[in-house]
Amino acid sequence: MKKYIRVVGAVIVNEQDEILCAQRPEGKSLALMWEFPGGKVEAGEAPRAALKRELMEEMDCEIAVGEKITTTVHEYDFGTVELTTYYAKQLTGEIQLLEHVDMKWLSRKNIGTLNWAPADIPAIELIRNGSPAK
Repeated sequence: MKKYIRVVGAVIVNEQDEILCAQRPEGKSLALMWEFPGGKVEAGEAPRAALKRELMEEMDCEIAVGEKITTTVHEYDFGTVELTTYYAKQLTGEIQLLEHVDMKWLSRKNIGTLNWAPADIPAIELIRNGSPAK
């Protein structure tokens, strides 16, 4: 049976209504694909708390977690990923690329132009067609 991995992703929106997109490093699964920053939810951890912790670990920035966008399940060769995405706002810290190799701020209409990890794609459709972050 494949491993089931619960992860969370932050759809960080800046003052210009642009979305933060982060590129995964080489040598890891889904190498050089784009994703919303975040990570695994630890056992007993609330998803929103996991998202705040992961952003501190991966980008050294504090976020406020907003409304949930969606939860998607995608089967990869390494396991099944359940991804829950939330709108988020950066509160403090200059974003540092501690886990990712690149980042871009893109408008909602342009976020689909990147090579996204498959689990992130359903959220992209909702973000492109959805209302602004609250």
